[in-house]
Amino acid sequence: MTLALTIFQNKIIACSIYKITVDGNTMVGCNHDAWLTTPKIWFETAKHKNEYGTVFTGSREVSPTRTAPQSGMNTEGLSFSRLTSYYPVQNNPFSNRLKITSEADYLSEILHKCATIKEVKKHIEQYDHSFFLNDVFIYIDSFGDYLIVEPYKLIEGNNPNYVLANFCPSITDNKQARKLERYRNGEDFLRTNKAIATLDFCTTLSDTMSVCRTRNGDGTLITSIFDTKEKIVSLYFYHNFDTLVQYSLTDELSKGDHILNFTEIFPKNSEFERLVSFKTPSNTVELRIFLVILAGLLAVFSFALIISLLWKNKSTFVSPKSVVVISFLNLVLIAYIYVLITNQSIFYFDVPYKHHSSSLISTSSYTPFLLLLSFLPILVYTVNRLKSDKAKFWIKSTLVLNNMVYFILVLGFGYWGLYNFWN
Repeated sequence: MTLALTIFQNKIIACSIYKITVDGNTMVGCNHDAWLTTPKIWFETAKHKNEYGTVFTGSREVSPTRTAPQSGMNTEGLSFSRLTSYYPVQNNPFSNRLKITSEADYLSEILHKCATIKEVKKHIEQYDHSFFLNDVFIYIDSFGDYLIVEPYKLIEGNNPNYVLANFCPSITDNKQARKLERYRNGEDFLRTNKAIATLDFCTTLSDTMSVCRTRNGDGTLITSIFDTKEKIVSLYFYHNFDTLVQYSLTDELSKGDHILNFTEIFPKNSEFERLVSFKTPSNTVELRIFLVILAGLLAVFSFALIISLLWKNKSTFVSPKSVVVISFLNLVLIAYIYVLITNQSIFYFDVPYKHHSSSLISTSSYTPFLLLLSFLPILVYTVNRLKSDKAKFWIKSTLVLNNMVYFILVLGFGYWGLYNFWN
């Protein structure tokens, strides 16, 4: 039942952002690092008086017709980006504020209605923004002022150069933040290079902060660079900075509301094609369900073998030692299946996987090797039981089916590259 609750998991999204303000011109760069396969850019015209047209980029579909904004800019040069972060739960100080019922509507509304950081702050202070417990937002206006929106706190700033990644500044010191490579790279680049408000400079900085992992070639999905003065958005796709696509916000809004898929506006990207074809429990519901079923079968087989030890008729002919070994391995595999379903990054980071905060999850990454070493001895034991006339048919069937689940898992672990420690 616990595993069944994991079937519908949220996508984990990592990102980074920077802003530079030089001679009154502010440029904003956003790297959207995700394993999602539906990257889009879309334009929304102003629907009411005193509102602004906007452009958004994003990839997480919240409905068949709606994608959650990840980054964006409006015609006043106000831009924003959303980054996954951690903040411990507190007593909610905003319980009497307006409730956020649709994240996409809420995020879109801010850019449609606000032009400056002061307006953004006034707008957000109406709402219970602790709704976004696992996110931190940053809003930057055309003057270079910025507002960081944490679940329980708003932080204003106006540094000419600023870098942010997946952390809340109010609870994370710089030493801890620099453990994030993308943040450290951006901070070091701005420290050693004189900032210039040009596309070339921003492209180099975005590339420096982008991600391209060696194991599967995955990493930064969307790079958006917003020129808040000229109202131009420059795009790069899937950490490839050789091909640039640009849009004038004013020109695109004159065409009305419209959505463009990155796969249609950029040349074919072989690494992205591999991402699309790579099936994991995180991007394939049927696979998650199948893994839950396998975990359930392992639990049933262990229960059956334990019952066999208590059976009055000793002709079940299964040794207590073998039952303990098989049941223990099944329990470890059930736990590991849970880890696989709830930790998407395992399928993309190096083997053995190292979790950022859980040594238990890190240790579990050796489970595929434990199964591989145990499979042959258990298979030999099963064959010996099959040759015996003393073992009952249901015992033989249980052992055979249990080995079949092991074999399926070995194949799955191999497909996902969980044995590829040399990478």
